[in-house]
Order: sequence, then structure tokens, then C-alpha cells
Amino acid sequence: MTEWITNTMNSLGYLGIGLLMFLENLFPPIPSELIMPLAGYTATLPNSQIQVIPAIAVGVIGTIVGAIPWYYAGLLLGQQRLQALAESYGKWIGISSEDIEKSVLWFQKYGAKAVLFGRLVPGIRTLISIPAGISKMSVVPFFVYSTIGTLGWVSLLTYAGYFLGKNYGVVEKYIDVISKVVVVIVLMAIASFIGYRLYRRSRK
Repeated sequence: MTEWITNTMNSLGYLGIGLLMFLENLFPPIPSELIMPLAGYTATLPNSQIQVIPAIAVGVIGTIVGAIPWYYAGLLLGQQRLQALAESYGKWIGISSEDIEKSVLWFQKYGAKAVLFGRLVPGIRTLISIPAGISKMSVVPFFVYSTIGTLGWVSLLTYAGYFLGKNYGVVEKYIDVISKVVVVIVLMAIASFIGYRLYRRSRK
């Protein structure tokens, strides 16, 4: 997998990064935890044609474009039909009925903002578009939340690879813990903000 990702990136440059991230959203077994850290590491090499900011930009674009088919699959097919399809054919693309159910529960727990937080959580980030479509979430908020969350995720991975250099491979080992910490911090910040607003309102 790593060799294929490296060859694609070396052959196609930024287009390869965007294409890989697009495919990563269609086929979850392709890990962004390898793609973007490798892009960040490549940016450190002498005479490299890859730079960090453009790499992040094309990574975000590829991810958002890859999220569109899953959003419309949820919107047009619904949860039951998608889970039935996953039971029959999901093994070919690495998606199970349980994966879909997990993403739906995540969306039900956090509402529309699950699209934002879900982009930071491995195992959820690729499939969070499905419950957004199932719930008929408006397209504009979907893309706004998706872009913000994806920008955070892609930037984290790319800069991790950039600063770790040849050790970029360890990112995949620790990213699950890191991403969960990020989500907890974000949720605590939102809860604190809401609590402060409610306190101010009660004082008035």
C-alpha cells in the first residue's frame, strides 16, 4: 500500500495527492493516515516539487469531492437499503453494515456538527457523509462543516509528516489517540461556550 501511494504521488504530484484522498473517501481501506503524512515528508526532500500548503489544499479538495457520492447515497437510498447493500457487497470496498450503523449513531448523538467532528475520527470520517444524506442535511452546512473538519484533519496529518521526516510512518500508529483528544477538546470548548452563554442569559 505504501509503495503504491508513493508511486502515485511521485508520478502525478499534487494531482496524485488529490486523487488518493478522493479514493480514500470512496474506499475506506485506503488510509489518509499514510497519504498526507507522506506528502508532508515529501515536502522536506531536496528539490521536491511538493509544498505543504498546496498539498493540504488538494488533499482537502480530494476529500470533499470523495464525500459527495456517499452523501447522495444516503440521501437517495436511505439507511436500510444501504445496510442491505453493505451486507451483500460491502466486503469489496471494506464497508460493513455495522460501519454504517456506527456512523448513523454518531450523527444522532452530535447532530449536524457530527460532520465536523466526524472528519477528525478514523473509522467515522469517511462514512459520516452517509447519515448526513440520510437525515437530508442541507448541502451548504454539509460542505461547510466537512471542509472545516477536513482542513483540520489534513493539516494535522501533513504537518505531522513534515516535522517527523523519515519517521512519518509512526503517525498512523498514534493518530487514533490524537484525533480523539482533538475531538474531546473541541466538544469541551463548545460545551463551555454554550454554558457561558446560558449563564449570561440567566443573569440578564
